[in-house]
Amino acid sequence: MDEFKVRTVDLQQVQNQTRHKTDGLSSSTLVLRRGQAFTVTINYDGRPFDPLKEKLIFRIVLGPIAVEVPVSRFGQPSLTQWTAVLERSVPNPTGPRALSVTLSSPATASIGVYTLQLRVEARLSVKTHLLGQFTLLCNPWCEADSVFLQSEDLRTEYVKSDIGLLFKGSPGNIVSRPWSFDQYEKGILDICMKLLQVSPQYQADMGKDLLNRSNPVYIGRVISAMVNCNDDKGVLMGNWSGDYKDGVNPSKWSGSADILRMWSETQFSPVKYGQCWVFAAVMCTVMRALGIPTRVVTNFNSAHDTDGNMTIEEYYNEKGEKLSMSRDSIWNFHVWVESWMKRPDLGRGYDGWQVLDPTPQEMSAGMFRCGPAAVTAIYERRVDAQYDVPFVYAEVNADVRTMIVRNGRVLSTSVDKRRVGALISTKRPGSMSMQDITSEYKTEEDENTYRGSMAGVTGRSTTFRCEPQSDRIMASKGVEVSLQLLKAPVVGENISFNIIITNNDAAPKLLRKHVNAQNKEYNRNPTETFWEAHDDIKIGPKETVTIKHEISFKHYMLKETEEDSLVNLAVVIEDVKSQERVLASEEFIIRSPSLDIQIQNEVSVIINTPQVATVIFTNPFNVAVSGELTVSGSGLLEEKAQMRLTIQPRETIKKRVNFTPRMAGARMLSANLVLENPPTIMHGFKTINVQAS
Repeated sequence: MDEFKVRTVDLQQVQNQTRHKTDGLSSSTLVLRRGQAFTVTINYDGRPFDPLKEKLIFRIVLGPIAVEVPVSRFGQPSLTQWTAVLERSVPNPTGPRALSVTLSSPATASIGVYTLQLRVEARLSVKTHLLGQFTLLCNPWCEADSVFLQSEDLRTEYVKSDIGLLFKGSPGNIVSRPWSFDQYEKGILDICMKLLQVSPQYQADMGKDLLNRSNPVYIGRVISAMVNCNDDKGVLMGNWSGDYKDGVNPSKWSGSADILRMWSETQFSPVKYGQCWVFAAVMCTVMRALGIPTRVVTNFNSAHDTDGNMTIEEYYNEKGEKLSMSRDSIWNFHVWVESWMKRPDLGRGYDGWQVLDPTPQEMSAGMFRCGPAAVTAIYERRVDAQYDVPFVYAEVNADVRTMIVRNGRVLSTSVDKRRVGALISTKRPGSMSMQDITSEYKTEEDENTYRGSMAGVTGRSTTFRCEPQSDRIMASKGVEVSLQLLKAPVVGENISFNIIITNNDAAPKLLRKHVNAQNKEYNRNPTETFWEAHDDIKIGPKETVTIKHEISFKHYMLKETEEDSLVNLAVVIEDVKSQERVLASEEFIIRSPSLDIQIQNEVSVIINTPQVATVIFTNPFNVAVSGELTVSGSGLLEEKAQMRLTIQPRETIKKRVNFTPRMAGARMLSANLVLENPPTIMHGFKTINVQAS
């Protein structure tokens, strides 16, 4: 009879990827998760395989590292080493014969792109067959993997879901933005693997980097540096200047695929431009693609403490204008990610969520990166626990010292221990609403008065509170003042607010009132004043007066394209006789109007069946507006739908978009409308449950 001769080997891509929960990920290779068995079929000619006459040895290669795995007839898949076990031979007297072999990788295997070879050693010959490549990812379904996550619902949300909701604005006026993580889009997984190869660590010492890639702590640190381009060939360049002429305004991105593809297609030139939520959303895509459970987190009133003294200094002049006298700043919001992993390097008790921040702010061991910092270590103030716990602790806990100054002299001071880290939030699993996770970072006494009021954030809406901002008040013995916004400010409408002044003394007073409104970027101090009001007030003993003000749209008309404009509003009340001064301030967002999306037959959206969506928008302005509408949806639209629009004052437009879903499950359709005048970006989204046919 003829000798045993291997004809072909089938890597069983469809069955293996379904079992490994990697179906849907697009790669040029087979995609597997570590710590789990996979099956290959060896088709052969000649006599049946005889383990006494020939040996089958798989060779598994990752860069300079190779493992030889002999096929055994008896044995169990192992979680600690590579194994290959002969399952059965399939007798077929007439046609080709087949052997089924189960291979399994250890739960601590390095993630990367492997090459698989098969060597057949007979008495007189040795033949090697190249079987192809496979990409190995982390496995949150495997208990022995250091990224194991117990709950199937949470694995679905933090690894498999590609729908994001990012929170921006200010704690009293939260805006939610849709984001498509796009990890299933064509070629994205391969680009994520490329990102590991372009890293300085891989370039400096390939073998060491590949060995370290078994550890998600190491992977997180590498990705955190690679998402920004500050010390390497990283993905995104940051820009907070307002001038984006030679790139893309960060507010115009709506998903990660465009950014990662642009980076890959330009031979790893940085993509222009990102700001914190863009850096974080792209990092979330990469980590989810690699199999590491990850979520995007917003910290409202995030302190950037440059001198490490845990205090942020703020200065106002006596007219209520905020001054740029300090390098410290409070970002209205800052966005990072948390990834779920074990931390054996920190001892017991620090497994779970870890902060990773790819926005380039400060260096960590010589590179712009941050984390992983265990959320538990931040909560427990374990500032010695690596990595970067002191920096993140200050972001959520610093004190704010506010001073009114004149000619370099401090006229009055107040300290606020509650403003920073007022609210820390993420998307609620399985829903398009917000989850408050402040209590995971801060103890009860650290937490603040915002708590109860934040419960009702839903959909693309804005949550808004109208009670006075008591935590921003500078109280003195004689006079108290507070600010109260009367409704959520929207672009195109007037801003209405009350100033409430109380005289605590038994004597009447003459007061001077100075109100000042300034534009600001979310990550730094305000710029020029665009509106102010100054007058004298007489107030009776023990009296409270309420004064209403309106700032008209023409006063704050936007100069550059923004999706949400931020304002710093402050009032200084001066007691003419005692020269005592008190200040109240409020930072808020003027949000853009929303787009509405309706689906023709919402309850029965079926895979591979044509559907129609309608985008609806009413022009709220007194002038005609024009701009570009873009509609996108991963798994719903192959190509983005784009159209130019001109809309008359108060006109409602309805634009139809045809789409055919190609993936089942929860999908998201999102729309962006970029107007030229006034320069505004508007968003809308609709989640759709696509049924399998």
